Amino acid sequence: MTDLICVGAISGAFGVHGEVRLKSFTADPLAIADYVPLTREDGSGAFEIQITREIKNGFAARMSGVRNKEEADALKGVRLFAPRDRLPQLPDDEFYHADLIGLSVFDTGGAPLGQVKAVQNHGADDLLELIVPGQSSTVLLPFTQAAVPTVDLTAGRIVADPPEGLFD
Repeated sequence: MTDLICVGAISGAFGVHGEVRLKSFTADPLAIADYVPLTREDGSGAFEIQITREIKNGFAARMSGVRNKEEADALKGVRLFAPRDRLPQLPDDEFYHADLIGLSVFDTGGAPLGQVKAVQNHGADDLLELIVPGQSSTVLLPFTQAAVPTVDLTAGRIVADPPEGLFD
């Protein structure tokens, strides 16, 4: 488990006065402002943010140290992180994506299926993107109770009951 959790990303400048386009990855999108200061993944930077308004696919926001469009554009693609201890405790059946990445995945018989590379969401349920040994492409496993009955963070493993034909 990592000490920093990705809570948002900057997708470029908004306007010419130094505002940024901010994507929030928190359950309540406005809650991203509750976890400031935010940093880069390596812990550098300490950004205070002030959300100024909602825009398509996120928010317009002011960030400390960003005074003009060029400085805002320079931050495009920067992912913003908050220390885990500033985030809320989750119920037993919810997980931070960062906790799932890297976990080994086994079928219900104990046979290894792969390792979690990423957690994807394309509008419906979350999908676990798995690296499967011996395959060049990844496999997307639905992250539902039926397909993933057990997540054991302590043991660093996931038990999956994948849909028929997914690993053929």
